[in-house]
Amino acid sequence: MTLSFLMWLSSLLPQPVADPLCLATTVYLEARDQPKLGQRAVAEVALRRKQDGRWGDSVCAVVKAPKQFAPTIVNPNQRLMNIEAWQRAVDVAFEEQKDWSGPLADRHEVVPGASHFAALDIAQPAWSSYPEVARIGSHTFYRVDRLAH
Repeated sequence: MTLSFLMWLSSLLPQPVADPLCLATTVYLEARDQPKLGQRAVAEVALRRKQDGRWGDSVCAVVKAPKQFAPTIVNPNQRLMNIEAWQRAVDVAFEEQKDWSGPLADRHEVVPGASHFAALDIAQPAWSSYPEVARIGSHTFYRVDRLAH
């Protein structure tokens, strides 16, 4: 399956049904080679941004915001070929959405307050001077903004 097919499919599904598909696609593209904790952290950043509302009112809107996450950065014809990694990404997406659907006090946050992340061996974003929340696998997570709760 290709990225363009998954994004097309997510555009056909009603909200909030499409959100786990968009989140799983993002986790796969951004962190399929990372430990589960790193995959959870990537999902958490997307969910935190949705909660904040400045990047969109759904997970799909957040991860499709221009130049924010892999679904808008990588080639749309990229094939998602690693079925085992896809299944892990789907599992992480559903687990994290379930965790974030409950009260704030009950969440199991991996990167509290992180609104951004980067693989510093690939990119050096301007905001990488902001407070670092954690390093997990090859990603560094940052608190760039005070986000709404």
